[in-house]
Order: sequence, then structure tokens, then C-alpha cells
Amino acid sequence: MRKKRLYWILQLAGWGLYFISNFISSGFNPQDLGEQIVRNQRIELIIHSLCFFLISHYFIRGIILKRGWIQINIARVIPRIFGVILLASIIGNIITFALYFLAGTRTPKDPSLQTEIPLLFGASFILFLLWSTVYFLYHYLESNNRSLKYEAAMNEMHLNQLKAQLNPHFIFNALNSMRALVDEEPAKAKIAITQLSNILRNSLITDKKRVVNFRNELSTVKDYLALEGIRFEERLKVRYKIDPRSDHFDIPPMMIQTLVENAIKHGVSNLLEGGIIEIQSNVNDSMLTIKIRNSGQLLGGRKKPGTRSGVGLVNTKERLKLIYGDTATFNIYNENDKFVVTEVRIPQRI
Repeated sequence: MRKKRLYWILQLAGWGLYFISNFISSGFNPQDLGEQIVRNQRIELIIHSLCFFLISHYFIRGIILKRGWIQINIARVIPRIFGVILLASIIGNIITFALYFLAGTRTPKDPSLQTEIPLLFGASFILFLLWSTVYFLYHYLESNNRSLKYEAAMNEMHLNQLKAQLNPHFIFNALNSMRALVDEEPAKAKIAITQLSNILRNSLITDKKRVVNFRNELSTVKDYLALEGIRFEERLKVRYKIDPRSDHFDIPPMMIQTLVENAIKHGVSNLLEGGIIEIQSNVNDSMLTIKIRNSGQLLGGRKKPGTRSGVGLVNTKERLKLIYGDTATFNIYNENDKFVVTEVRIPQRI
């Protein structure tokens, strides 16, 4: 929303400044032109200023966004944008002079057209070139700034993952659980070792990735919950309600695991009788909604006294903001007196 507002402020301010400066300068009239000529000049100024404004927004910007040129290397974009600017200038001049004729400020036989058409074409080309330069400069600076922020956040997330997600305490518990299985159920012990290996490997592989496919993330979470199932035994029950369309979405790596671990640590593990973890996904209007339901309660919107809010939720919110801006949402709330829901909504395209 902030970017959209800034765009319209700059768009209106830029073209408004162009219009006002030309409107004022036309009033000086050093050649002592007639009142009707000055009036016609101002009508034409209104016409072509409005045309240029609309073409810059709907035509040039529309092509840039549709073709995804913001994400392409600048060296490849330059010849393409020059071609678009040239085409925009031609279209702008055709529309502008057609409106001049309709408004009655010019006629097709007007001898001044031989000089006015090249002048307006040159002016429109320069204006669209300046507009495109500012537009791309803003996006590249913002993209660079966002990349720097994201890289810093990812480095911090890596440290936090080691402490909060794959900390020595978790690995210690997992190894103890597997040790108990080695003699009693060696087949299950082998599976558990493979699951722990998968989690560690995926943590290393996805550490520097911006997003991963939902299916891959869910596979890691299932390995994680299987290991936790060894530790909690009958105290932990897991349910999945997954929309098949969720596979078309990419999400931040380790995000679901972070939320699931938080649900176990601050919910199920604090209940003597254990509880339920339910992972649900749903796709609607190109938005993916992920819900983690767990047994437990938040008191006054906060965790029970004596529990410590992990770094996982903070990192999740920050990563969602850095990657998706205001289009992704995060919320945690009491569904009723037995369950807590952590809900994340993510758009299909970044």
C-alpha cells in the first residue's frame, strides 16, 4: 500500500509540475500572441499532458509489469524500454493531434504541423525517457535495499534456527528416542535416523533460499513430527487437511516447522494428557491460507505465565514482511477454550 501511494504521489506531482510550469510560461506571451492563440495553446497543453500521463501509466508501466522487466538484468531491459518509449511517443503524438483536431485548436492543413509534430514527438520521447529512468531507478534501489535487509534477516534466522528449531536439546531428545528403538524396533530406528537426517539436510540446503515449494516444506514437517511422535508417543496426535492446490505456492523455508515447533513447545508439551497438532491449508482467490491448530491456550493474547515466546514467531513475521510486504498476513489467536490457531496467508506471486 505504501509503494502504491508513493507511486501516485510521484506520478501526479511529476506530470502536475510539467503542466503547471508550461501553463504559467504560456501566460508571459513575449511575442504578443492573440488571446485565442494563447487559449488554444493552453487547451493543447491540457490535452497532451493528460495523454502523456495516461500513456506513462497504462502503456509503459503496464508493459513493464506484464513482462516482469523489473526483475530482469538492466542491460537486457535498456533496448526493450527504448523500443517501448519510441512506440509510446508515436502513439502519444497520434492521439494528441487527433484530439487537437477534435478540439478545433488545429486543422490537418495547418502549416505549423510540420514543425509542431517533430517538436512534440521529441518532447514526449524525452519525458517518457525521464519517467522510465525514475521508475526503474526507484525499483532497483528498493530491490537492492530489500535484498540487503533480507540477507541480514536470513543470517540472523540461521542463528535462531540453531537455537530454536534444531537446537541441541531437540537433537538430544531425538537421538535418545532413536537409541531406545535400536534394540526394540530397529526398523523404526532406521526410519527415525533417516527423518532426522532429512531435517538437518533440508535446513542446510534451504538456509539461503528465499522461498521453497509448499510440498517440500510439508515433507520436512512430517519428518519432524514423526520424530516428535517417538518422544511424545500417544500424547501427540497429528492431523493433516491439505488442499492439493497448495503445491502451486512457494513459502519461506522452515516456516511451517517453526510454527509447528512453537505449537508443541508452548502448547502440547505443557499438557499432561498431551494434545493435537493439525496442519491445514486452503487456497482461495490466489491466496494460500495455512493454519496450525494445537491444543493449548493463549491468556490475554499472550502465552501462559512461565513460558517464553520463542524467536521463531518473530522471525516468521519479519520474513513474511520482507518477502511479501503487506500482501501476507500472520495471526495467532484462541479458537476456543481448547485450541490455539496460528494462521498465515500468502499470495501466489511474490
